[in-house]
Amino acid sequence: MEGEPLMTDTSPEPGSVDWAGLREAAREAMGRAYAPYSRYPVGAAALVDDGRVVTGCNVENASYGVGLCAECGLVSALHATGGGRLTAFACVDGRGEALMPCGRCRQLLFEHGGPDLLIDTPEGVWTLDRVLPQAFGPHNLA
Repeated sequence: MEGEPLMTDTSPEPGSVDWAGLREAAREAMGRAYAPYSRYPVGAAALVDDGRVVTGCNVENASYGVGLCAECGLVSALHATGGGRLTAFACVDGRGEALMPCGRCRQLLFEHGGPDLLIDTPEGVWTLDRVLPQAFGPHNLA
């Protein structure tokens, strides 16, 4: 599923996103997570402004503090496959249920998707601006 467009609109409305397809891509990525210590696999998938789908999974390390969240892998995949802006994002836990990104990852998503990035939350689709209000970003460094 990675690399297959779910839609082509560069600024999607929540109803125009194939959320089921995005969640399934996140579940597939979660299945490849490396989580031998926490036994808490996480998968993430996002739609890019050109229609691509990028995914990531968490990768733990015996030195616990240097583990990578699924969102880190997703952003790396974004840039490794051509860059662009994230427009819609879904994250799932080991049961395949919607999972909110941690604070660090919300900041990472803000950098690569901005305040209008659509986030699939346990309470429905929210914008990143609602999930991370008054975010610090590149505009603060200008």
